[in-house]
Amino acid sequence: FFYTRLVLLTLPSLTFIIYTDARSNYRKILTESARKLNAQSSQLGTCIEKARPYYEARRLAKEAQQETQKAALRFERAVSMHTAAREMVYVAEQGLMADGKNTLDPTWQEMLNHATSKVNEAEEERLRSEREHMRVTKACQEAEARVQTLQKSLKRNIMKSKTYFELKAQFNHILEEHKTTVLQLEETVSKVKARYSVTLRNLEQISEEIHAQRGTREACPSLRSPPWEQRPTGRARAGSGAPAEEPTR
Repeated sequence: FFYTRLVLLTLPSLTFIIYTDARSNYRKILTESARKLNAQSSQLGTCIEKARPYYEARRLAKEAQQETQKAALRFERAVSMHTAAREMVYVAEQGLMADGKNTLDPTWQEMLNHATSKVNEAEEERLRSEREHMRVTKACQEAEARVQTLQKSLKRNIMKSKTYFELKAQFNHILEEHKTTVLQLEETVSKVKARYSVTLRNLEQISEEIHAQRGTREACPSLRSPPWEQRPTGRARAGSGAPAEEPTR
């Protein structure tokens, strides 16, 4: 149990050390990026603040474009679901017509009702996703138009501050990667600690059971080892197993 406990104590410690180093590196990069960006800002002057609306508009336009893509995928899924539901209705209707009985078959009738309900639900989702797609598409077009307008009006300041915003984008990308790593390690540390606690409790339980078994054997002579399996003690241990001679007085 000593080596098992040693491993259990070592694994969480190593994981925590890696996690701590990752957090430390993140802070160092954050501090270094702030220092370099401040130096660039002092060197370039007011053009950075003047050009900032353009870069903010670019960020918003990129987000709007991503939302448009997501809305387009949702609309495509809704159209596919609506088409599949209509096909189910057609199959159910054909089944009812091919039955040839005066009374409606309950199975086909239930299938038709279910398919009709799915068509209605799919139609509502299709219309809802279509409206959402139109809304975000319009927002994306407006955002891209604002980017174009600011690019023309702030052309000079954009060119002068280009190195600053490119450097900022690089640091943001690096920091985002390190932040993701830190969060993943933080989750790993939590899982390792939880597994460590469970395993340690199991080992303690096993250790207690072993001690209890030893105590039971010592308390009950019938559970002890037979005499021929017990180790000899005293002076009878010497020689070839013959009884020890009495000392001469």
